Amino acid sequence: MPGDELDEAFELGETCAMAAECGRDLRRCAEMYGGLFPAAAFTTDLIHALTLSTAFSAPWAGAHRLKVVNRAALWVLAVDRIVDHTALTRSHVDRLTKECLDVARGSAPRSAVSRFLADLRDELGTVKEFGDLQDIWAGQLARMLEGMARAWAWRDAHATPSLAHYVENADSRGSCFVDLCHWIYTADDWSKAHLEELRAVSRQVQRYLHLLGDVVTYRRDLSWGDLNVLALGVERSQVTAAMAELARRAQELIEPVRAHSPRTAFYLHRQLGFQAGFTGVSGFHLQE
Repeated sequence: MPGDELDEAFELGETCAMAAECGRDLRRCAEMYGGLFPAAAFTTDLIHALTLSTAFSAPWAGAHRLKVVNRAALWVLAVDRIVDHTALTRSHVDRLTKECLDVARGSAPRSAVSRFLADLRDELGTVKEFGDLQDIWAGQLARMLEGMARAWAWRDAHATPSLAHYVENADSRGSCFVDLCHWIYTADDWSKAHLEELRAVSRQVQRYLHLLGDVVTYRRDLSWGDLNVLALGVERSQVTAAMAELARRAQELIEPVRAHSPRTAFYLHRQLGFQAGFTGVSGFHLQE
């Protein structure tokens, strides 16, 4: 095997090993917060997919530096499940939102979901900049929870928002919140000083991922009664075109970041490519 191929194979193997180590950490987390992660919903395959995504998006980081981004992503999935499948009333959603925002600002947790969030907050607190960035972090969390509440209300009212309104509610996906956790914990000085700019890029990536996630889970969402863009009377061709445009614009926004923080740009670009490749939706277009 030529030297460059051997080096590439080594790097791929090393990244997969890091993903496996991250997976062990997440399984321990799932065991710690009783009832928050039922095995039927939080399968080994789901955790494996999550850790592969983060490992290949930041292969230089090491498992110890990826623990926050992985835990944040796992926590977002738990909150999403509560809102989608446990909360029967809007008051339940509102209580969950208030409890999480209180914890984000320093209050003590009162349930498993807020205890996990408090532990995430405290781990971020080991970074010296977090004191100055906590308001930004809590603000992004509020955007995510507001987006989830809005999606809950649409589903409860059997509403059919337009494609544009649906895309603009992409904060409900939570990937921008996850990105922010990652950057606060591991990013370089330039990135931490320019989080507002990076959040704008992250939101654009999030819009694409929002539609991609719906395309991949369409049949499951239909069977579970979940909100999905393809069940809103939107033509598949419209979704295809929207995804292509969102991906194009995201790549345009990522490029200027590369000159200042190549790793941050790499991470954002990999979010687009890895998720599309892993789910089998190639070229930023839907497969017909």
